Amino acid sequence: MQKISESSVKIPNIGVWAAPLLDDLKRFRRDLHQHPELSHKEFRTTARLVERLRTAGLEPKELEGTGLFVDIGEGPIIIGFRADIDALPILEDTGLDYESTQRGVSHACGHDIHTTVMLGVALVLRELEIEGELNGRVRVIFQPAEETMPGGALAVIEQGVLEEVPRILALHCDPRIDAGTVGTRIGAITSASDTIRIELNGRGGHTSRPHLTEDLVFALAQIAVNVPAVIGRRIDVRSAVSIVWGQIQAGVAPNAIPARGVMAGTMRCLDGEAWQAAGELVDEVVQQVAAPYGVDVKLEHIRGVPPVINTERETGLIEAAARLELGAEAVTLTPQSMGGEDFAWMTQIVPGAMMRLGTRTPGGETFDLHRGDYAPDEQAIGVGVRVMAAAAMLAVRAAAGLVSPVPPRAQ
Repeated sequence: MQKISESSVKIPNIGVWAAPLLDDLKRFRRDLHQHPELSHKEFRTTARLVERLRTAGLEPKELEGTGLFVDIGEGPIIIGFRADIDALPILEDTGLDYESTQRGVSHACGHDIHTTVMLGVALVLRELEIEGELNGRVRVIFQPAEETMPGGALAVIEQGVLEEVPRILALHCDPRIDAGTVGTRIGAITSASDTIRIELNGRGGHTSRPHLTEDLVFALAQIAVNVPAVIGRRIDVRSAVSIVWGQIQAGVAPNAIPARGVMAGTMRCLDGEAWQAAGELVDEVVQQVAAPYGVDVKLEHIRGVPPVINTERETGLIEAAARLELGAEAVTLTPQSMGGEDFAWMTQIVPGAMMRLGTRTPGGETFDLHRGDYAPDEQAIGVGVRVMAAAAMLAVRAAAGLVSPVPPRAQ
């Protein structure tokens, strides 16, 4: 890997350029937070972004349905950035003055922060372009429907938005680390994620005579226990394949074997090849485990997303930018997450990396994502803008041959 030596590259101090925008960005984020929109329904969010970008003299292009992208600068695209813009069907319970006005819908995963950061990146780069500091083109993508499977990133790709993009960066809120800190990791930073739904049907009957039935409650129990165990013996354990059931439903009486039962769960994996292999194997194993009990098996295996694989070069770019703007102590090694993220589809096509953006108030409460009380520290907005905009400027300088390589740091 060739890593950027920040001491050898002169770029503008992004903090100075971002500071005048921060109050406006905070207001923008709070407006998004009050008006969250579910996947594929982000019409207001899209319109607000288009309006703000046009006010800055940019020419955003809307995608089919919802979402948009905008280019800043001239010439070939040097680098792309991606934000996800959708919310979740989760009731907000933060007590904030700007709490969601859409009951049962909230930005419980921080996508309002992601969107605002990347808007800030576009606005800072626009100012730098006007001043003649941006000698290249940068594309910022505002992607819909990350919270669905297999994700809105596929629609962005199908519409050709990545065709000219040689590398791409993204970020994700991390409530486990303090605002002012960013987390990086080379390799898999998120997990592949599939959904598995199973329906069993058979003759029900009295629990005193199970031999006259297809005891599907027992069959469900065998599938729940044995399918993860078999997969764990058939797939390399280093790939961290995990099957966890979140739903099992069958029966209404303790002395009656039901005629129908259902179960559902997720399969997660940190290795792309193992994800493909396990995906094919799990269907086979479910049938084999259920076969002795004579039940009819209906299996729905919804392939989700592969893991996000952070490349060394793009991870190094993020780290160099963070050290320039925040100092070396602000960059930390982040653990792998077993959560799924459809940015993975983009990194399947072009080299890329995802950064973890700390959102915990220093000394404050540690929240979790997808919780109704998640309240990220808004200091993270300025941090994200500074790091991502600095990464853009470093990429532009690198494209001009102004970067001296140094060895990568060990992870």
